Amino acid sequence: MDLVLDKKPKRPTIIEGFPGVGFVGTIATEFMLNHLNAKSIGYLFNPNLPPIAILHGKETRRLLEIFHAPKENLVFIHAISGTKGLEWEVAKAIVELSKLLNAKQIISLEGVVSPDNAETSRIFVKSNDNKSEKELLKLGAERLESGAVTGVTGALLLTAESVNSTFLFAETHSRMPDSRAAAELIRMLDVYLNLKVDPKPLIKQAEDFENKIKDMIKLGIESQKPGDDESQKVNYLG
Repeated sequence: MDLVLDKKPKRPTIIEGFPGVGFVGTIATEFMLNHLNAKSIGYLFNPNLPPIAILHGKETRRLLEIFHAPKENLVFIHAISGTKGLEWEVAKAIVELSKLLNAKQIISLEGVVSPDNAETSRIFVKSNDNKSEKELLKLGAERLESGAVTGVTGALLLTAESVNSTFLFAETHSRMPDSRAAAELIRMLDVYLNLKVDPKPLIKQAEDFENKIKDMIKLGIESQKPGDDESQKVNYLG
C-alpha cells in the first residue's frame, strides 16, 4: 500500500472511518470533513483497489483519501469503498502515517451490531491508552469487553499496539447506512476533541450525508461481488 502525502502536519490526531457495519465510520468522517472544511493532503493507493474516481462537486476524490483540518490539526483517512483482501496493508499504512506525522493518537470509528432494538445507540471504547479510555468512559462510552471485530478495524486493533490508538464503536441496528449511530459518534468526538460543534443540527445533517453516502457507496461497491464489501462483515458484541 503506497502512502502519498503532499503535506505533513505535525503532531495531529488521526481519525479513520471505513465503510463497516452501518457505514458509521464513513458517514461520521464525511460529516467532519465538510464541517471542519478539511482539505485533501494525500491518499493511499494500491493497484488492486477498484479503479473508481468519486466526483464530489468540483473535486475528484479517491477511494482512500487523506484530509487535514488545520485549525483543529486533525488528519482524516476517509474511505468510500471496502478494501477486501487489503485490510492488513491498509492497517500497516495507517500506523506508518501515524509514525511519520508523530501523531498524538489514532481514533478509529466503527459500527457494531447490537442484538437490542433500542432507539438510541451506545458508544463502546477500546483503547491502549488508559487516559483516553478513562476520559471517554466519563463522557458516557462503555468499555468494549468482548466481541469480534473484522475488516480494517480488526487489523488495526492487532497492528496499532505500538502507537496511541483508540477505537470507538457505535451500536447500530441495521446494516444499511445508519446516520443516527454516526451522529452519536460525532457527539462524543465533539466533546472529547473540544471541536465546538453545534449538536442541534447533527441528526439532520447526518441524514443528509447518509443519502449522499448511499450514492457514493453504490459507486464504490458495484465493482465488487455481493458480500465482498465491508458492510457484509459482522462486528458484534459479546
